[in-house]
Amino acid sequence: MEPMDWLKNEELLRFFHCKKTEMSCMENPHTFLSQLRDHDLIQEDRYKKVSRMKSKDNIRKGLYDYLDWLERERPQSVREFWSCVFKETILNQYLTLRLLRNSLMDGSFRFDKQLPERVETEESDEGKRKELSEGEEGEEKQETSVKKKRKLRSRSVCVDEEEPAGPSTQMTPRKRSKKICFSSPLKKGGENNIWSWPMYKFQLPVTCGDQEGTLNRDRLAEGEKCIVVGREWFTPNEFEKFAGRKSSKNWKLSIRCMDTTLGQLIKDGHLTAPKYKGGCKKAKKSLFPSGHSTTVSDEDEGEEEVSDLDEEDKVSSSSKESSAAVTDEEEEERAEQQPKTSHDSGRKVFRVTCGAVAGTLHKKRFASGTRGKSIRTETSWMTPVEFLEVAPSQTNASWRKHIKYDGEPLSVLTEANILGIHSLLCNCRLCNPVYEDLESEKNDDECCICKEEEELVMCDHCPRSFHQKCHLPHVEDVILRDNGKWMCTFCIFRTSQGYLYSEELEREAAMMCQISKRILQCQYLLLCLCSADEEQTFAVNPCLYLNGYSAVIQTPMWLGHIADKLQKNLYQTVGEFVTNVQLIFSNCASYNRDNAEFLAMGNRLKELFDREFKSVFNISE
Repeated sequence: MEPMDWLKNEELLRFFHCKKTEMSCMENPHTFLSQLRDHDLIQEDRYKKVSRMKSKDNIRKGLYDYLDWLERERPQSVREFWSCVFKETILNQYLTLRLLRNSLMDGSFRFDKQLPERVETEESDEGKRKELSEGEEGEEKQETSVKKKRKLRSRSVCVDEEEPAGPSTQMTPRKRSKKICFSSPLKKGGENNIWSWPMYKFQLPVTCGDQEGTLNRDRLAEGEKCIVVGREWFTPNEFEKFAGRKSSKNWKLSIRCMDTTLGQLIKDGHLTAPKYKGGCKKAKKSLFPSGHSTTVSDEDEGEEEVSDLDEEDKVSSSSKESSAAVTDEEEEERAEQQPKTSHDSGRKVFRVTCGAVAGTLHKKRFASGTRGKSIRTETSWMTPVEFLEVAPSQTNASWRKHIKYDGEPLSVLTEANILGIHSLLCNCRLCNPVYEDLESEKNDDECCICKEEEELVMCDHCPRSFHQKCHLPHVEDVILRDNGKWMCTFCIFRTSQGYLYSEELEREAAMMCQISKRILQCQYLLLCLCSADEEQTFAVNPCLYLNGYSAVIQTPMWLGHIADKLQKNLYQTVGEFVTNVQLIFSNCASYNRDNAEFLAMGNRLKELFDREFKSVFNISE
């Protein structure tokens, strides 16, 4: 649900006016500008001018000048602007935008606050914007000499793909904001029952599975189509089917608002809803072996849903006299009969095995058994047929049958159209690749560290790709201009591990080592942690996202900060480095005592670090 659905243009424009400076200070705004350009919200010459800028001060001024122009010259486009930049892929790239959207959603921005009258002297746009120096334009020309190792990911294939989130050039701060906090600030802070807030008087944000929508309270009370997704309206039953939960047949339990079922809100009096009647009757299987079946209409389902609510709240444990009532056993039977693939329709990556060989199959790279290197192992990308050949004792085997996902053959995914096999006549880049495409298929489409795309440096010895500033040590431009092959820190460490330091060490002796002599090992350890932190939970300063975090944790620490210190050679001993890493885990344990999910994430990374540290430094037990 978008906040623009209930806000007036004047309110959105006032919000825009107050937040221009914050938006102009965003790091690496190129993806932001590209999104605006795609929606015709920025002139082409202005887009190119700001994109060419290298100085951070010039970029901020150029971006602010553009936002100021948009407010003055195109105020009627403000709704389209917010709708454009509040897309999830853009929010994942820019924390500032996510915080702005949250302030609209939770009502923390006050529209009734009177702003002082604006006093300014208008100057011509041309007079304000002559900031781009000739030196900066010269820098742009030098960029063209960068060699093949840096690649742009703008692939056009037949399968559906999400728009890439955009470039990331620094390790600190991280631009991804997806699950970056250790626990939800809303849950730790204020009241969570948003249905009682004034801003949600007429409509509520609702979800069913992964599908989001907006529920209109008045339409629900009238028994009309009351849930809107985009521009399409649905009844609760239709929204449930639209979200892929048709087999549930119980919208009061499957549709939720902030993890609270609509049935519970109706029961507590927060919502009013009549029974939604369907035109046809549906058969429901009975528990009785005699073959008796009970037919229930959608009207009867309303009675079932009330029964389910009672069981959910454990209000009554007595048996139901009506044969139409749904019992727990029926729900289990129905769940067993539901195809497993229905839960995987939105999945992009699948863990697959063939005998003892394991890998991950990436949907957007899949074309067929022999086209599209879609399965990644630790050492390379392969087509399904190539993956099959790597597995021992799998000669003359079928990739559909012998490659398994979740214990089932891969044919289950192809038959369910979750994996689409391309036509023999398909002419996309997967099916008919040129040399550059074949080279690109050898490496990952996203950075091994920050999980973002574009402008990647590819290792010539493994499938990994990195942004220049995400890798440790940073990859300098002079290396990219070299025609020789480049090896990442993972590969350097593993090829030299056998002869670097073979003697066993006590833990105390390892901690006292000068880090200058063990910098490779420390860089490898930190890259292992950053790569394993897939949601970037520990990558950035938690004080930026958690209100009151500094009141609980005296010394915040995060992976990006440690990476900066390693890059700048600010550690003297291995012990100082290890102490900072361990501080991340102890802070996580202290702050998330009551949050099992994030506590487990911290423990998992801690176990990985302890295990790798013992192996890297050959610690004797």
